[in-house]
Amino acid sequence: MASRAGPRAAGTDGSDYRHRERVASHYQMSVTFKTEIKRLIYIHIGLWLLLAAQICVGHLKLLSYDQVAMPYQWEYPYLLSIVPSGFGLLSFPRNNISYLVLSMISTGLFSIAPLIYGTMEMFPAAQQLYLHGKAYRVIFGISAVAIMYLVLVVAVQVHAWQLYYSKKLLDSWFTSTQEKKRK
Repeated sequence: MASRAGPRAAGTDGSDYRHRERVASHYQMSVTFKTEIKRLIYIHIGLWLLLAAQICVGHLKLLSYDQVAMPYQWEYPYLLSIVPSGFGLLSFPRNNISYLVLSMISTGLFSIAPLIYGTMEMFPAAQQLYLHGKAYRVIFGISAVAIMYLVLVVAVQVHAWQLYYSKKLLDSWFTSTQEKKRK
């Protein structure tokens, strides 16, 4: 056998790598999907912290109403969207299928549903801004509805990709489980 600094093993030219064991593809996919989901969860936590800060500043009146508007109604239930992210992170260490499924279902309930409601709730304000150029709520001088629609678009994309990768990860784990049962 060759060492790192020593010569190559006698009788080989280095082309005998094909017979060596490889990591099964579902394990490779599992690591890739876990990494992507973690990245999306951390982005979601960043969005969540921004909304939580805006709600706290609005309710505690730390800044004047001219600088930070009161939060919209959809923002309160969206604060519960941190729960599915927690379930998702808890599912990774032991490939816990139950936690991952719970994360996927609760993402729809606590994340996607408030975002849909938020889109409908803010539509009249967005229409008013578009037609008449009047913004009744502002955040640091910028229309609150414009900022919140931007947050909505980013959040929908984050949660959609999170669900997509979670489904792929779940399929990968099921493949692994089925192969173990066959043996």
